[in-house]
Amino acid sequence: MLPCGPALSFVRCLVRKKNVSGESLEDSKLCRCLSTVDLIALGVGSTLGAGVYVLAGEVAKSNSGPSIVVSFLIAALASVMAGLCYAEFGARVPKTGSAYLYTYVTVGELWAFITGWNLILSYVIGTSSVARAWSGTFDELLGKQIGHFFRNYFKMNYSGLAEYPDFFAVFLILLLSGLLSFGVKESAWVNKIFTAINILVLLFVMISGFVKGDADNWKISEEYLINLTAVTENCSSYENVTSIYGSGGFMPYGFTGTLAGAATCFYAFVGFDCIATTGEEVKNPQKAIPIGIVVSLLVCFMAYFGVSAALTLMMPYYLLDEKSPLPVAFEYVGWGPAKYVVAVGSLCALSTSLLGSIFPMPRVIYAMAKDGLLFKCLAQISSKTKTPLVATLSSGAVAAIMAFLFDLKALVDMMSIGTLLAYSLVATCVLILRYQPSLTYEQPKYSPEKAALAASERESAVSESQINMIQENHFSLQALINPSSLPTEQTATTVNFLVGLLACLVCGLSVLTTYGINFIANLEPWSIGLLAVLVASFIVTILLIQRQPQNQQKVAFMVPLLPFLPSFSILVNIYLMVQLSGDTWIRFSFWMALGFLIYFAYGIRHSLEGHRSDGDDDSCSENSGLQEKNPVEEVNEPENANESDQFLAHERTSEC
Repeated sequence: MLPCGPALSFVRCLVRKKNVSGESLEDSKLCRCLSTVDLIALGVGSTLGAGVYVLAGEVAKSNSGPSIVVSFLIAALASVMAGLCYAEFGARVPKTGSAYLYTYVTVGELWAFITGWNLILSYVIGTSSVARAWSGTFDELLGKQIGHFFRNYFKMNYSGLAEYPDFFAVFLILLLSGLLSFGVKESAWVNKIFTAINILVLLFVMISGFVKGDADNWKISEEYLINLTAVTENCSSYENVTSIYGSGGFMPYGFTGTLAGAATCFYAFVGFDCIATTGEEVKNPQKAIPIGIVVSLLVCFMAYFGVSAALTLMMPYYLLDEKSPLPVAFEYVGWGPAKYVVAVGSLCALSTSLLGSIFPMPRVIYAMAKDGLLFKCLAQISSKTKTPLVATLSSGAVAAIMAFLFDLKALVDMMSIGTLLAYSLVATCVLILRYQPSLTYEQPKYSPEKAALAASERESAVSESQINMIQENHFSLQALINPSSLPTEQTATTVNFLVGLLACLVCGLSVLTTYGINFIANLEPWSIGLLAVLVASFIVTILLIQRQPQNQQKVAFMVPLLPFLPSFSILVNIYLMVQLSGDTWIRFSFWMALGFLIYFAYGIRHSLEGHRSDGDDDSCSENSGLQEKNPVEEVNEPENANESDQFLAHERTSEC
C-alpha cells in the first residue's frame, strides 16, 4: 500500500463510513419488545404535543384565518417528505441512532458526529422546555400558587437565568428518566395510556366544534371587518379605513398568509424522528419503523386539521385567544366547563411530548458512545432492564439542571437547527445511497471452498474493474446525459457531486429569497437574474440526477418520486434554517465549538471504525458504509436472499 500524507490521512479519517453487515444488524444488547402500535403511539405522542392546544389559535389569528387547515396540509406534506426518507433508512438500517447512524453509513464520520451532536442538543432543550411548560400548565390549574411561592422565597435575579428555580420540572424529568431506566416496555405502556387520553380529548374538541360551529365564520365579509376595524380604532369615518383583520373569507390574509402559517405549522410535526431511534428495540424493525413513521404523521395531520377546523368554526378567527384558544372558544359557545377537559388533554399531551423528547436522547448518545465518538462509559447497558442506563440518567440529569436554572425561551430556536439539519442530511443520504453500485447488508455464511473461489474470482474482478475504471475516468457530457443502464463507481461519483451542487444551490436560493426578497419584489434586474439562474440550475441538477441509474436492490420501504421528493425536502428544510435569527446561529456556533473539541480530542482517536481500519492495516482508508457484492455473492444471491428473509425471525438479541 502506498503511504499517504498526514493531511490526506486526516481527511480520510473524517470521511470514513460505518461498516454495516448482516452480523451487526442481527446483534443487539437492547431488548426487542416494542410492537408497531407502540411505535405509532410513541410517534403520535411525541409529535402531537401541547402545540395542538395552542398553535392553531396563534396561527389562525395572525397568519391564516380559516385557511389554517390548508396551512396544516402544506406543512404535513413537507413533513411527510422528511418522514419518508427516515422510513426508507429505517427499513435499510434498523439500528439505534436515527439520523446520526444514517449519515455515518452514507456520508461519513464528521457529518455523522455533527448530526448526532445537534440531535443531542435538540433533545436536551426539548426535554427541558417541555418540562417547564408542564410545570407552568399545572401551576395555571392551581391558580399560580406554585409560581407565587417560589417567586417570594427562591427568586433569582441574574441575567439569562429563570425567574425562579423550577423544582417541579426537575422532579418530572428525573421521574420519567427513572421510568425509562426501569424498562422500555413499561415506558411504552405509560406513553400509550397518555396518548389515548390525548386523542380522546381531541376527538371531543372536534365533535364539539362541528356541533356548535357556524359555517358563516369561514365567510366573514371584508365590509364587516372594515366596520369592525373602524370601531376598534375609534375612527370617526369609515372612509379610507383598511381592515386590520385581513380581507375576510376563507383566506383573509391571502395565499401568502397561508404559506406563512404553513412555515410555523411545520414545526408542529417535528418529533416523529424519535421512532427511528428504536431500531434495536422493536420487533421486525424493517417493516415496523416505516409503518410507525407514516401512520403517526397521518394521525397527527388529521388531529391538527380537525382541531383547527373546529376552532375556526366555533369562533371567528379574529377573536381567537393566542395563548389559550380552546378554553376561550368553549366559553364563547357557552360550554365553559369543557375547559377542564381541555386542561387534562393538554397535560397528557405535554407528558407524551416530554417522554418523546427523553426517549431518543440516551439512544443517540448510546449509539455515538458505542461507535467511540463519545465517552465509552455512556454505552453501558443495564443487565437487568436492557436499557442504556448511564446515557439515560446522565442526559436526564443535564436536562433537569437546564430546566431548573435557565430561561429556555431564547434557546428553543436552537432545537430547530438540529432537527432541520438532521432532516436535510437524511434526505441527502437517501439521494446518495440509491445511486450507489450494487450494495448489500447480508454476508453469506463462511465456508473454505467459497472463500477460496471468492479469492480467485476477486483477483480477476479487480483487474477487470481497474480496466473499466481507466475507461470510465474519461468524463464526458455524453456520459452525464446518457449514462450506463446499471450504476457504476463513475455514476455514483457523479451523483455525489450533483447532490453537493444541489445543496449549494439550495443554500443560495434560500439566502436570496430570505434576505433579498425586497429587491425581488421591486423587480431589481440583478436579483431577478440571479433568482432565474439559481432556479434553472436547481431544476437542471435534479434532472441530471434523475438521469443516472438507480440501484435495483429492494427493501421493505423505498421513497417514491426519487430524486424529486428528497430534493424538495432539502429545499424546505434549508429554507427554514435560513429563517432563524442571527443570535440563534451564534449560540449554535458555541455548541458546535464544544462538540468539535470533544470529537478532535477524543472521538477521532477512539472511533471504532478507525480501529477496524487499523486491524486491516489501512488506517486512512475510506470505509464503505455498505459492502459491495463480489461475484461469488452474486452467484449465490438466491441463497443470500433466503437468509435475508429469515434473518429477522432468528435474531440474536437480549432477552427481556
